Amino acid sequence: MERIANGIWRLRFGQPETHTPVQLRETEIKMEQLNKLECTGTPPFASHEIEIKEAARGIHIELPLTAEEHIYGFGLQLHRVDHTGRKKIIRVNSDPVADTGDSHAPVPFYVSTAGYGVYVDTSRYATFYCGTNLRKGDSEHKKQEQKAVGTSEIELYGYQTSEGNRTVVVDVPSARGIDVYLFEGPDMATAVGRYNLFSGGGCLPPAWGLGMWYRAYSAAKKEDVMRLANTFRQDNMPVDVFGFEPGWQTKAYSCSFVWDESRFPEHEAMLEELYGMNYRVNLWEHLFVHPTSPMYQDLKPHSGNYEVWEGLVPDLSIPEARRIFAEHHSKEFVTKGIAGFKLDECDSSDFVHSNWSFPDVTEFPSGMDGEQMHNQLGTLYQAAIQAPFEHAGKRTLSQVRASGALASPYPFVLYSDLYNHQVFIRGVVNCGFSGLLWSPEVRQAESPEDLIRRIQTAVFSPMALLNCWRIPNPPWMQVDRDKNVRGEFMDNYKETRDICRSLFEIRMALIPYLYTAYARYYLEGRPPFRALVMDYPDDSNTYAIDDAYMMGESILVAPIISGMTERSVYLPKGTWRCFWTGVSYEGGQAYTFSPGLERIPVFVKEGTLLPLAKPQQCVADDTAFDLTLHQYGDEARACMLYEDDGQTFEYRKGQFNWVKVSIAPDGNIAIDRTGTYEGRRYNIIVTAESG
Repeated sequence: MERIANGIWRLRFGQPETHTPVQLRETEIKMEQLNKLECTGTPPFASHEIEIKEAARGIHIELPLTAEEHIYGFGLQLHRVDHTGRKKIIRVNSDPVADTGDSHAPVPFYVSTAGYGVYVDTSRYATFYCGTNLRKGDSEHKKQEQKAVGTSEIELYGYQTSEGNRTVVVDVPSARGIDVYLFEGPDMATAVGRYNLFSGGGCLPPAWGLGMWYRAYSAAKKEDVMRLANTFRQDNMPVDVFGFEPGWQTKAYSCSFVWDESRFPEHEAMLEELYGMNYRVNLWEHLFVHPTSPMYQDLKPHSGNYEVWEGLVPDLSIPEARRIFAEHHSKEFVTKGIAGFKLDECDSSDFVHSNWSFPDVTEFPSGMDGEQMHNQLGTLYQAAIQAPFEHAGKRTLSQVRASGALASPYPFVLYSDLYNHQVFIRGVVNCGFSGLLWSPEVRQAESPEDLIRRIQTAVFSPMALLNCWRIPNPPWMQVDRDKNVRGEFMDNYKETRDICRSLFEIRMALIPYLYTAYARYYLEGRPPFRALVMDYPDDSNTYAIDDAYMMGESILVAPIISGMTERSVYLPKGTWRCFWTGVSYEGGQAYTFSPGLERIPVFVKEGTLLPLAKPQQCVADDTAFDLTLHQYGDEARACMLYEDDGQTFEYRKGQFNWVKVSIAPDGNIAIDRTGTYEGRRYNIIVTAESG
């Protein structure tokens, strides 16, 4: 057992594989930040409590799991939050159709309510048996109760859980050695924070990335794009990021990475016009390189031996391949103002009728096989796209369809072609356990009610995104796709549009609060969106909650799905106040709420001084936020805000401030800035208001 950082230990067995997330990482452990965390100096387990051995099929690991523990994590798990008693296969898959572990972002990391985390450093399809089985003979002396004769499957074998102390069994195929990392608490949030700091810290997106996003119709042409862009500004609909779907390229499946001038003539002039309206532009792509691409010949020697959609699969673990890919993006896009990319279809699939991805037996020039590359592809892709922005000295927030271990430093938000609203909410709950961000994006809607409910979830999520690639007109004009394409609008579209605008404005008002939460993610590893159990691990009532979550330090969000007029919300111990009305509720119990269509249940911790910004149409480079302070409770007297330039990497050099805003008993407001950033992004313009 080797201590490698404050509160982090590594146990090595045999000779680990060459291609693992730690071996391929491009980020550094945040030692300085880790040293600030509380630590006992003792690992969660002693070496003799962990069994590791080599078997014919690979590496076998067994770790303790006590009777009281519940475990969480394993990446973006969309079917379950509490994995205790379950089997999870850490395998990337764009269609996780069952609760097997398949995921857009599988991560071989779990965290326990006992306050520790475990990371197994592998890119293999490892299997975790989370307290599912007992050793031979463990049940021999247990008292056996007589069961009635079963007359159905569930009566015969039901869903049984192993009782008492158990183990977590890990099966890592093909490997002949392994590194296992242990992360000390003392609580779940600290253990997750250590894992994120070990990964390189959380990402800090540009301020504009926390605004509203809109992706346009896939078949849109230049005139369609500009019509939409002008309509948003004329209708005072806040939109920061304008996304182009596959039609912007000459070839999309696979990709040419070249603008289609027949659809977007003089595209650079169009981009300048969008920039002049303070839009940030995001371009869709995927990794697979079409023979007509300028990169094709240079990347051919550095690609796998199978194609996808008649395109190359570049081996981005090779520095030369990464350089070629990154330099093209830098020269053709980033230096010309493109603010980010949507990285699609890098997540493999077993359930679609197309040449979705490469076989597991694919051979790559680096020596990786297809299995390893599938689980690494998302993070390698993110690193390659991040490089041009690093070179340009400007931040991005982008999208990606696959991710994995050690991904927290990458400013990419996961999304999916799945569309179940309840599953999307569960994704927000789960993402924080594994250093991931997730977007419950809004696409089509069954009704105006469905549209509004989905937008409400998106507004209170890591990325507030409307992906309208299937419709040429905004969804608040017409939710029926066929009618939208024909230009037939709903009679009450103005009413729906006004509700959507008010929701967009709430998102814009929350940007300073959210930006501060992301700063803590960067500096402390603390996820900005978290399951309730992470903040309240001693409250067993939170263990299975998969439809409510924490947003930042003080806000609890409980979305409502279409067709529901009310829902039950469990509020953990403490006093909570309604975000909308300020009404007080005592925690430790559940309440039923019927907030109406325009609102969802959102609660603020008693004693919170919440800064809300005056909504703007967008976040420009020089935007200063006019803040109103909302007091939730009589003791709400101070708040902290993070402040920097919002767009460059100067914060890494210490160019940022912490702004403490305090309210004296007589109502006077004091502002105390500490730091070296000389700009001012916040203006306190109104005296405090009660929540």
